[in-house]
Amino acid sequence: MKIAIMQPYFLPYIGYFQLIKAVDTFIFYDDVNFINRGWINRNNFLINGQKRLLTLPCEGASQNILINQIELILDEKTISKILKSIRFSYNKAPYFLDVFALFEKVLRYENKNLARFTANSVMKFCKYLSLPINFKFSSKGHPETKGMGKADRLIEITKREGLDEYVNPIGGQEIYTKDYFKQNGIELLFLATNQIEYNQFKNNFIPWLSIIDVLMFNSVEETNALLSKYKLV
Repeated sequence: MKIAIMQPYFLPYIGYFQLIKAVDTFIFYDDVNFINRGWINRNNFLINGQKRLLTLPCEGASQNILINQIELILDEKTISKILKSIRFSYNKAPYFLDVFALFEKVLRYENKNLARFTANSVMKFCKYLSLPINFKFSSKGHPETKGMGKADRLIEITKREGLDEYVNPIGGQEIYTKDYFKQNGIELLFLATNQIEYNQFKNNFIPWLSIIDVLMFNSVEETNALLSKYKLV
């Protein structure tokens, strides 16, 4: 049985959803510090045929503040502006109607707490993709582990969940070592995404955009096939 623990991101790229697909329990790491210029409140979309960032405005966001202590500033004007950009850019995509409708529901989610809002964006699209998963929040299930070292906290949460395999994105190889996890009774696995490409209108393919981009151009069945294109190393 496998677990992954990641900060909640706003409609993240396909690799994030592959991580969810690869595990049995997924914990939103919501009681860690916000990352400036990271992916918690923003992501890349295909705007006018180019990769463009859409950012959710936050009140007082800082790397000295926990993710779950930050509130979004999403008034109707901001929501309408984001919706207009996505509608204009994707309205001719084959799966626009269903995906845009869900995207709008995500943007209008009533809870404007950054952690809850971004986690909801992930969970709604997992439901759309019929991904069966056990979602939890670190702040609710394991607040007493706060203050531990990075690797030690992940190991402790994994143990407390009664699991023995922890899966991390491949970039974590620069931070975590298999030997250290093994010494503490946990098998550490890294998820590496295989090459993924699909038609984006008639443009040259731009990788690693939001899951929204994947779903605009691929059916649920096709997207699930893409989600399986990874390996655990």
